[in-house]
Amino acid sequence: MVLWGKSGVNPRGAQAMSGREPTSRDRDDCVLPFAVEALDVRGRLARLGPALDAIFRRHAYPPPIARAVGEAAVLGVLLGSTLRADGRFQLQTKTDGPLNMIVVDFDAPDRLRAFARYAADALPEAVSTGELLGSGHLALTIEDLRADSRYQGVVPVSGQGLEQAAHEYFTQSEQIPTFVRLAVAQEITARGEHWRGGGLLLQFLPSSPRRLRQADLAPGDAPPGAVLHYTVEDDAWTEAKALAATVEDHELIDPGLPSQHLLYRLFHERGASIFEPHSVRDQCRCSTARIEQMLRSFSTKERADMIDARGRIAVTCEFCSTKRDFEPGAFEP
Repeated sequence: MVLWGKSGVNPRGAQAMSGREPTSRDRDDCVLPFAVEALDVRGRLARLGPALDAIFRRHAYPPPIARAVGEAAVLGVLLGSTLRADGRFQLQTKTDGPLNMIVVDFDAPDRLRAFARYAADALPEAVSTGELLGSGHLALTIEDLRADSRYQGVVPVSGQGLEQAAHEYFTQSEQIPTFVRLAVAQEITARGEHWRGGGLLLQFLPSSPRRLRQADLAPGDAPPGAVLHYTVEDDAWTEAKALAATVEDHELIDPGLPSQHLLYRLFHERGASIFEPHSVRDQCRCSTARIEQMLRSFSTKERADMIDARGRIAVTCEFCSTKRDFEPGAFEP
């Protein structure tokens, strides 16, 4: 899953911006692609506000769960927003912790939806995302609807957060040097309580394959005395990571700090090309027609088991919480 083409061209064909004044699009529900050519680095900066609020209002998640779902949503936007308009991206965790499942769908170019399943009676008061997840796996799935193709990568999760899981995914599956930083917090103002999320993704994509070489992965059951291959990290990538690591959580979620100003803080010494921002919106893909089609795929007996005390089939979307009622007889020949 190469997030930026090694040709150096922005995947959406955007041109570098110069002299543009920041707008609200640079602060809320947007993704800003950028490149630091001097370091052979490309990346994306995501900021979410109203989209997260809309998701959390529907589900009324406790703060620890909302924070974890927010991190997953930001990561999903960072990865999914690189796809073409006929692409879909899904991030899904399945684990044995109190937060046993998170699903984030991103339908290119801009539609986001998310939900979680958790054990409300087993939630500790204050824990990290890694502790909530426990052990299991993180799956990242890309669908190209035009080519009818599907790709999935899976990485184990064992008590680490989504940032670390993403790093391990790119190290093991893509072998692209990648830096990921996520931040989510609740903002309390005179206007009420609001959630904000932010994320930074950085990838090292030099033109020379030799500069992409990384150290061997742990050999697992290799025999005693096996010699591992170690590679000195490229100086440009070392510098890029060091600069990116200076970003603070509050900078990623600050509504008063435009995205391009944050990128200037991080990379002004080297210079960065900033491309046209892309908006993100909360929108589910469910519809009455889709659910009717799904119900028709079940047998008569299976549909009969779904009938409730009112004599109806009720279906609630886990993503958007929309409830729909259907007449069972409508599906019979």
